[in-house]
Order: sequence, then C-alpha cells, then structure tokens
Amino acid sequence: MRLDRPLLKLPRCYDADALAADVAALPASAWLPHPGKLPGNDAVPLITPGGTISNGFAGPMAPTEHLAACPYIMRIMADLGAVWGRSRLMGLAPGSDVPEHVDVGYYWRTHLRVHVPIVTEPGVSFTAGGETVHMAPGECWVFDTFQMHKVRNAGSAKRIHLVLDTVGGERLWDLVAAAQAGQASAEPLLPGEGAGPIAYEQVNLPEIMSGWEIRCHIDYLLGLATAGPARDAVAPRLERFASSWMAAYAEHGTDRAGLPVYRRLIDGIKEDLRVLRASSILLSNQVPLDRALAELIFMVAVPAARPQPALAATN
Repeated sequence: MRLDRPLLKLPRCYDADALAADVAALPASAWLPHPGKLPGNDAVPLITPGGTISNGFAGPMAPTEHLAACPYIMRIMADLGAVWGRSRLMGLAPGSDVPEHVDVGYYWRTHLRVHVPIVTEPGVSFTAGGETVHMAPGECWVFDTFQMHKVRNAGSAKRIHLVLDTVGGERLWDLVAAAQAGQASAEPLLPGEGAGPIAYEQVNLPEIMSGWEIRCHIDYLLGLATAGPARDAVAPRLERFASSWMAAYAEHGTDRAGLPVYRRLIDGIKEDLRVLRASSILLSNQVPLDRALAELIFMVAVPAARPQPALAATN
C-alpha cells in the first residue's frame, strides 16, 4: 500500500510522559553509536534478528532486553497492530542532522517506517518529498521512504523518537486509510498493565526471488522512470529479463542448483543496462534506474553477498 502524500499523521495519540519514563529507565549503555558513524546519531535496539544487540535487519526478529524494559512502548506496538521488524529508539543530538537521501533497497521497498516522537522541540524538523513538519511528542507518523527526506535538530536538546519498521498489518492499514481520509487523532492510549500480543517478522528476504516478484519490482520502477528514448530502449530488455527469470524459476524454483542460471541472467542484464545507459534514466525521486534495479533486485534476488541496507537511511 502506497501513501498518498510524503508525510502522514495517523489518528493515534500516545502518552509522552509514559514514553519518556520508558526511555529514562534504560541505562546509558543501551545507546549505541550509529554504525555508519553519522555524527550526532545513536540508537537503542528494540527489535533485532534473534533479539541480539545488533544493527541487523534480516532474519527472524525478536525483542531485545531493552524492549522488555519498555512496557508502554510494547503497548503502542500492540495498539498499532502490525508485524514488526527491526525497530529502535533513535537519538539525534542538538545541531545534528540526517542528510537528504532516498532509501532505495529491497528492505525499504517492503517496509513502512513509523515514528512516534518522545523528546523533541519545535526546532526539530522532518522533511520528505519537499514537505516539512515538526512531529510533536506522542504523535504517530508514517512517511514515504522512497521520497527524498532529511531531518534537522535545530533545538537545544537531544531528539528521541520511537522508530518502528514494519511490513504492515490490517490494523495499521486501517489507520493509514483513516488518516488519508482526514480522520483526526483519537484519544491517547493510556499506560496499562499489559501489552497484548505483538507479532514479529520471521521471514523478510526471499530465498530466491520468484519471477512474479521480479516482474512486480520492474513494473514499479519503470512506472517511476522518466519517459523518453532511453526508457523506451531499456523497457523491452527488462521484459526479456523478467520472462527469462520466470522460465528459470519454473525449472529450478528455490533449488540452489539453479544459482548459476540465475546469476548468468543477472550478469547479462547488468551489462546490457550499462550499454543502454540506464544510469541516465532518473526516477521521480532523482535516483538512477540502474541503481534502483541493482539494490531492489540484482543484489537480493539470489543468496550471494547480500549487503545491509544503506546505513545513511537513519532518521
């Protein structure tokens, strides 16, 4: 489900004091520096692969010891009713920012990011798709990570947000639909005794990408690509690639004996895209088509050296 605007406030309202109490109860050692050394950025891992203290994003997800110490945050997760992936408390020091960027890779294609501000000031701004907002404590926001976005803390205190990544869920999609229809915020969710059931991702990467998924991603990116002769030349080659992958998948499926076939198809399309100058074709968010194809399909379609998602995508 795509959002109909870059930034969207959901009709939920949370108790900022209860959130702040959860954060204050955590030890200082819970805060880890940004893995990409982005100045002024740190985080507390709440949901990770296996519940370990890490920056991982792939594999069966579980709560860390820090989430277990945050009862109100767990109530919020249950209230939003989604299947949760990698999630964190994220800090941004005064005078710091998250530079403008687009989240392109497979992880960001499949996940929605939820922000619940905990500690913030009017000088903290969030910009996505040319729209800028200040997210107030206790509000609940989602945004389109495929748009150019950035964050700036021009305040005097560390900004702290609860940042939850999810593939979605029926309750969350209902809230998104209500927000897009203009529904106002609901009454605050009060602290309580228990959180209710919380679902965690168990599958978040394909073993080997199916032909139907390959075609889905190609159609999505071509729909965002700038029209012109270059796109017209690339589109038939991508159609041929998708059809060839479909045939290979029908023969081999997820059997690793088919890996040489899949890899030859990837090598061939990458070389042809270079010759066809796919790097000159820009998507609506100014990302080159060849980069988007690489990060969304070629680097993920088969098990190889699958990289972490771009660590600059921290906001």
